[in-house]
Amino acid sequence: MTKVITFAIQKGGVGKTMTSGVTAFLLAKQGHKVLAVDMDSQGNLTQFLSGSDNLLDFENETVLEAIKEGDAKKYIKVLDDNLHLLPTDDFLATIAHYLFTEHRGHRSLALKECLESVRDYYDYIIIDTPPALSEQTINSLGASTHVVVMFETSKFCYNAVPRFLDTVQAAKEKINPDLEIAGILRTLADAKRSDSKAMVDLIAEEYPDLVFDTVIQRRATTGRLPIYGLWENPESKKAFEYHGKFLKELIERVTKKAK
Repeated sequence: MTKVITFAIQKGGVGKTMTSGVTAFLLAKQGHKVLAVDMDSQGNLTQFLSGSDNLLDFENETVLEAIKEGDAKKYIKVLDDNLHLLPTDDFLATIAHYLFTEHRGHRSLALKECLESVRDYYDYIIIDTPPALSEQTINSLGASTHVVVMFETSKFCYNAVPRFLDTVQAAKEKINPDLEIAGILRTLADAKRSDSKAMVDLIAEEYPDLVFDTVIQRRATTGRLPIYGLWENPESKKAFEYHGKFLKELIERVTKKAK
């Protein structure tokens, strides 16, 4: 069964794009068939995985057109044999207007409907989301089997976690009964800061059954991935160290929950 995993929380700067992009890339390197879906109109996942800084390269060939057509097939870009991309551009910001004025199906399941034709081809579909509880995020939850709750080790993100967990529960009850929480991922932790370590420990104390054991520490080599790329990067071993450990946990969790 295809695992559809959304990375989300209603806050920016928490490592959603980096984590979802590296996760998709590493899964593909392991031999899995992977589709990365960019549901953030900023288009950073599209830029990160494609290596193109110009979103105009994907004009009229994005996830927005796929949703409008109800079929993702012809909008998917092949990055390599195992890694494919459903890109985005700035016009995805207009999706709410489309869903409320023109869409004839369930507004919160439009993404799920457009992925149905390709879903069985992939082992994993990885979805990046914007830093808000928008139609993009709700549609991503509606299409997913699992969600990774992103927790950047700060007070504002700490405040956002329980609210987002409520959103996930509401999505499960109202639009997607198959949705499960894969876990809370602690990211961008800074070992040199006592407040960061305190947040790492606090979220583990409050949600002991949800947090991943792996903590994604701040690392310069990881921060440079968008500059040097994913494929031919001499720093990749160090850059992927924490994400590789997280990926092992993630696979174990989503596989276990599927049984």
